[in-house]
Amino acid sequence: MSLRHFESKVSNFSSLFKISTLSLPLPPKKLIGNMEREFIAERQKGLQAYLDVITTHHILSNCELVKKFLDPNSYSVNYTEIALQHVSMFFRSEPKWEVVEPLKDIGWRIRKKYFLMKIKNQPKERLVLSWADLGPDKYLSDRDLQYAVKLLSSCSHPYIYKVTFATANESSALVIRPFSEKGTLKDLIYKAKPKDPFLKKYCNPKKIQGLELQQIKTYGRQILEVLKFLHEKGFPYGHLHSANVMLDGDTCKLLDLENSLLGLPSFYRSYFSQYRKINTLEGVDVHCFGHLLYEMTYGRPPDTIPVETFPPAPSVFVVSVLESILTCEALKNGMPTVSRLLQMPLFSDVLLTNSEKPQFKIPTKLKEALKISKECIEKRLTEEQKLIHQHRRLTRAQSHHGSEEEKKKRKILARKFLLSVLNSGSGASSPLTSPSSPTPPSTAGMFKNHYNFNLLYVIFYSPLPLSGDVLPKDDQEMMVFKDGALRCQLPCGSLSVGVCSLLRAMENLLVTITFLRYT
Repeated sequence: MSLRHFESKVSNFSSLFKISTLSLPLPPKKLIGNMEREFIAERQKGLQAYLDVITTHHILSNCELVKKFLDPNSYSVNYTEIALQHVSMFFRSEPKWEVVEPLKDIGWRIRKKYFLMKIKNQPKERLVLSWADLGPDKYLSDRDLQYAVKLLSSCSHPYIYKVTFATANESSALVIRPFSEKGTLKDLIYKAKPKDPFLKKYCNPKKIQGLELQQIKTYGRQILEVLKFLHEKGFPYGHLHSANVMLDGDTCKLLDLENSLLGLPSFYRSYFSQYRKINTLEGVDVHCFGHLLYEMTYGRPPDTIPVETFPPAPSVFVVSVLESILTCEALKNGMPTVSRLLQMPLFSDVLLTNSEKPQFKIPTKLKEALKISKECIEKRLTEEQKLIHQHRRLTRAQSHHGSEEEKKKRKILARKFLLSVLNSGSGASSPLTSPSSPTPPSTAGMFKNHYNFNLLYVIFYSPLPLSGDVLPKDDQEMMVFKDGALRCQLPCGSLSVGVCSLLRAMENLLVTITFLRYT
């Protein structure tokens, strides 16, 4: 992609900043001298910095415009049209419903659309219809999925928001709930209007203010109670965040239980997928609760995860809970259980006044299918975490070996080796050194002289997977894998060629080198 084409596509992001009220200007242009190498390099850096801000912003990076720019092939479908098609088909079979208006961009998901609804014989009652297609973690069979989604309307719990109607097919699902003028917990924190676009409501709040301590304690306890209920029922969730908690008076009620059934990705997946100790959906729920508690306390999400220091909070007990979830130590050791959090001083003294008895009967066969689905979701998460961990190791190694200091060390090492080879000459030979099953010698003996050698063997020991593909083509003919190491066989008759190949290989592989020579 040319720089000019890249600029024109990036400039489309201006609409994002208008909606979100964020200010992030593009790097400056100039009419004269705009093809100078220095100016182009400077502008490329500015555009990269501009793009880095967008892609590292948790809300902006999930916008459709950004996704289409970064991965146009995966986001070429118009999901609004698809949603309208499915909703229209639904109305043909259920004529009692009627669309009032589409609720454009009120959620963060690209593949989930919302419509304000009403029942024809009850025109004053407002409802919200949400449509979503299936995600990458959908492991239920079509039959089990349809049954599980329909079962949601029978769920009765004081801290779960009522589902009026729910249905699913082989490609998507549709759920109808009562519309709340009060909005979600996130609307309360950010003082936002429920019908406004997600970007406008939450991306750049004008006033940052957390909730009162009693609200934090009460809402936190209610949310933990419903998480405990779902865990005991064996119902997978993993989608807790403040916009998925509806407010009904002084009561918090959980939304979007269907998300895990449909296999949709979690709002905080980019965070917990980096930590291998968060490898169960119960652990995911607790980690997400940490984000939510931080947001309730400080009126904004944490700047980074892990959190090193916490700002002053209304109570030391709040910080104690946050430290058990969001600190580096907590992320390395694993999440506390929901039962453990309920026993902590912040929540243990909260009295729950709602006496409604929970009811959610899940048949044995479906419960077994949900268990298998949960295990598959957790397995995919573990595999993703493993890939991220390997990529981090590779990136750190490349960064380390690509540093100027390491390059200087390798050049010095190469010069020493070259001098050692040139000064070794001929003479009495030393005992043979077997090339099989090599063991890395100590640094002190690295350049020990051996005489009358006919072949030079170089073994590269690397902490990373090695591939011949990373070597120059000329070097590949002289390098073979053996005994878990990469051997480079260089005929001494063409020593200058061999040394050049060796130096190029050293620069390409960026690894620690051990030299072994024998007759």
